[in-house]
Amino acid sequence: MHERLAREAGIDLDATEPLEQNPFLEAFPEAGIHGLPRQRRWDAVAGAEAPDLPGEQIEFVTLPDGTVLVDAQLPEGALAPIADAIERELDPPYRARAVRREDDVWAVGATAIEVVEAPEEVDGDTVSLVVQGDERTLLIDERPGWSDIPTLESYARERHRDFVLQAERLDGNLWSVQVNAL
Repeated sequence: MHERLAREAGIDLDATEPLEQNPFLEAFPEAGIHGLPRQRRWDAVAGAEAPDLPGEQIEFVTLPDGTVLVDAQLPEGALAPIADAIERELDPPYRARAVRREDDVWAVGATAIEVVEAPEEVDGDTVSLVVQGDERTLLIDERPGWSDIPTLESYARERHRDFVLQAERLDGNLWSVQVNAL
């Protein structure tokens, strides 16, 4: 088919010279060496043996003081080997996800988080706040919010004049917060 298309385009396949070799391709002959690398998902990864940890996977958050927040009921100290393995690479606070690999061996990845204590009463578990100039948009649990959350807003304003703040309630008045400049 490619020969027929070449003829129809007026290209004489016998008269064409071979293409010059690209020196870059000679240096990297393997397929897949191109483009931009993928963005890193984890700040730290580790493996650990956790014989008392039930299930196949678990997610947890470790606060700055070392307190571990987890939704599941676990035996006392069951998460300690996994948290210890991650904390050799990453100091709290962080959000982690562990997956059982084989028998008692677990793989865990963790991402550093920022934790803010906001004493204001917030009627929801997620907050999105966008501030650009004099315009301000607040969403609480993805619904328009009309109240102020001065602690979270001042935390973001200390970093950027115009910003997008995403916050997720961790426990009580503790929030995991991410602030990006606009």
